[in-house]
Amino acid sequence: MSGLPPVALAVAIGAYLLGSVPFGLLLTRAAGLGDIRRVGSGNIGATNVLRTGRRGLAAATLLLDGLKGAVAIWLAVAAWPVSLSASVAAVCVILGHCFPVWLRFAGGKGVATLLGVALALDWRAGVVCCLLWLLVARLTRISSAGGIAAAVALPVMLFGLAHGNTGNPVPYAGLLSALLVLARHHANIGRLIAGTEPRIGRPRPGPTA
Repeated sequence: MSGLPPVALAVAIGAYLLGSVPFGLLLTRAAGLGDIRRVGSGNIGATNVLRTGRRGLAAATLLLDGLKGAVAIWLAVAAWPVSLSASVAAVCVILGHCFPVWLRFAGGKGVATLLGVALALDWRAGVVCCLLWLLVARLTRISSAGGIAAAVALPVMLFGLAHGNTGNPVPYAGLLSALLVLARHHANIGRLIAGTEPRIGRPRPGPTA
């Protein structure tokens, strides 16, 4: 077996490190709000940043977390122009966001980064996932419900757009990425089933899962 070329390892590490940049934590600290992990759910993502009351910071967190997902894929393809590079970068950038080494592997839940990844892998799948995320979150007023819906939709869209091409690694990367995001939402899924998941705009008690 010849194995993967060295550039594959570089793509994986680079995407992981980019994904592990905790924009929500950095932005809230820069704004003088302290450690976002001590607010609301204790998460570093845009939804929890919104609980500080700073909508601009939440929007910036959402944008930057999504952008790092897309940028990781664009850089990977530029360095290693084969379909596998995008797939490796997609999974590793979400791994970095969810399990950043800088934060002792306790990161975000990956929805914004997943949306950026989706747009970079296939803009059609990305647009559907973004619209579904917005629609479900708006109708239910539950942020996690929108993220879960987008995660479920991504592999379905990518496999459909592959038109039966089983040799294309991109749909499988979408599936792995979605499974990572869903795994990070296991507590949210439990609360959704129980009917106790907090709604957007309502305060919640101290940090929980």
